[in-house]
Amino acid sequence: MNYAERALRTLSAGNRTLLRAEDEASLLQEMCQVIVELGGYRMAWVGFAEQDEGKTLRPVAHRGFEDGFFDIAHFTWAEGEGGPTAQAVRTGKPVVVQDIKTVVAPHLPVAITEAIERGYASVVAFPLIIDGQVGGNLTIFAAETDAFDEQEVGLLGEMADDLAFGIGTLRMRARHREAEETIRRMAYFDTLTALPNRTSAEETLSTAIEFARSQHQSLAILLVKVGLFQEISDTLGYREADQLLREMSRRLATLAGELPSIARVGEDEFSLLLRNAGAETACRLAQRIVREACDSVAVNGLMIDPHVYIGVVLFPGHGTTPEALMRRAKIAAVQSRRTVAKYGLYQGTADVESTRRLTLMSDLRRAIEQDELLLYCQPKVSIASREVCGAEALVRWRHPQHGMVATGEFIALAERAGLIMPLTRWVLETAFRQSHTWYEQGVRCPLSVNLSAQDLRDPRLIDRIVGLFATWAMPPELVQFELTESALMEDPAGALDTMARLKALGVELFVDDFGTGYSSLSYLQKLPVDALKIDQSFVMSMLTNPGSAIIVRSTVDLGHNLGLGVVAEGVESEGLWEGLRALGCDTAQGHFVGMPIPADQFIEWEAHSPWRLRPAAGDTTPAIAR
Repeated sequence: MNYAERALRTLSAGNRTLLRAEDEASLLQEMCQVIVELGGYRMAWVGFAEQDEGKTLRPVAHRGFEDGFFDIAHFTWAEGEGGPTAQAVRTGKPVVVQDIKTVVAPHLPVAITEAIERGYASVVAFPLIIDGQVGGNLTIFAAETDAFDEQEVGLLGEMADDLAFGIGTLRMRARHREAEETIRRMAYFDTLTALPNRTSAEETLSTAIEFARSQHQSLAILLVKVGLFQEISDTLGYREADQLLREMSRRLATLAGELPSIARVGEDEFSLLLRNAGAETACRLAQRIVREACDSVAVNGLMIDPHVYIGVVLFPGHGTTPEALMRRAKIAAVQSRRTVAKYGLYQGTADVESTRRLTLMSDLRRAIEQDELLLYCQPKVSIASREVCGAEALVRWRHPQHGMVATGEFIALAERAGLIMPLTRWVLETAFRQSHTWYEQGVRCPLSVNLSAQDLRDPRLIDRIVGLFATWAMPPELVQFELTESALMEDPAGALDTMARLKALGVELFVDDFGTGYSSLSYLQKLPVDALKIDQSFVMSMLTNPGSAIIVRSTVDLGHNLGLGVVAEGVESEGLWEGLRALGCDTAQGHFVGMPIPADQFIEWEAHSPWRLRPAAGDTTPAIAR
């Protein structure tokens, strides 16, 4: 018999099995089947090495003449026991026995006579090296003595390596699928109550509106605000406030029944969607919620009497878009707080909010043009060295009448008014000027600027940045750019081209809000980036939410495996800092590290902060003295 030829035939069939494999169990079983039925070997089995006290080898797949073998045998990879298979696992090298009769008991897991009765004349055992460690074995028995020559062992060893690689690949795919599913679930479901979140509710509402419009039906939305939430959070703590929300979500779901769609759409807000319903049906449900959902709740040993305020809006009478209906439902809920009934229909005739928004858009344009915005920065700190290693440039707007306008609000205004590119120009120019000021003062602190999806489509973006480098003569390592994962995915090819041109300038690039944009790993590998920034929604809940912890840990591992740094946003406590340090995360950003502060106060902040400013290469001058 040409043993090398049968080994080559087995290797070829095994490769085809690897390519078709969808899950680990079927891969292992089919590989054993290939070895026995196509290779002509007497028996093959795969085991996994356990890290228990007895160092057990756990059989997971087998094929051939093994009747009773796995019932009477005890498999271990402990020192001095288990025969060739155990030796292969212990040493990480193949072990060949050309004649089983020469093996001295008890070095086989079964008696030699029983092995011979099953037709085992020779055996070869290979370690399965999975993710750099011996994870198990592939053991093959032949019916002939001297069956495994050097060439055959080499070919079968290659097949064992391929099998180990296949196992590792399937496990990696499973981890990725689990992480992606967790990300998808977190994108559409509230982690506290397990209810659909605002994003999910708005998509559901949009679909319901289209259906109602096509069928000439009405629909109603109830927005339920839970009273005392903020007071309980401030007085007793956020865990107690969360306990109240969980109980209220359970009660609302019970009262709503099967027909309405319920979601958590705000910190203390729930929405209920009633299809094919009018004002009477909606108000009847609202009245029932006010009456039956407000029984006392035990919170931290206290009996709390919760209150709810409910706003009711109707399609098409109160609006024809999810945004308009949800906004007006919230207005109605606030209005109902001052009523005896604690619920009510939306009463707004003129959309005051729209008028305010239009006014703010006009004011924002003037603020950009007249340099009335403020540059803030938020420090980034190396977790290992506790050194300030950079800062993120942030824009703030102090309105002359309204005071500080929430960042999310005026960024949304800028997007609607077509002001994103002018706003980015202002931030770029101000950030370069500030970096130059620091540079002149001897401070070497990289300042990162955020670029939006619209910025990536700006044909003049690169020329503008090149001009700023020429104007201020700044070293490229002192300017960084952050691009959100979702922005990159709007136009992957165009974003890749822009990033390549940015990278050619010598700057560092960060993927911001990583984990929220559903980018593929193949696309991520192509990006000329230096670091990933884990979205704060995962970081802030990693100590209390297992799903978030998985995502954070997976992102740190992924970034490091790709040779990238990893920055965690939303580091709000020492516990989060320590958890990230244990995971090997590189950089932290958040209120525990430092609040956003006016850029011109950064040096003073650093001088009195517990963090040290990372010196320039070769610079040993103390940070405060520079």
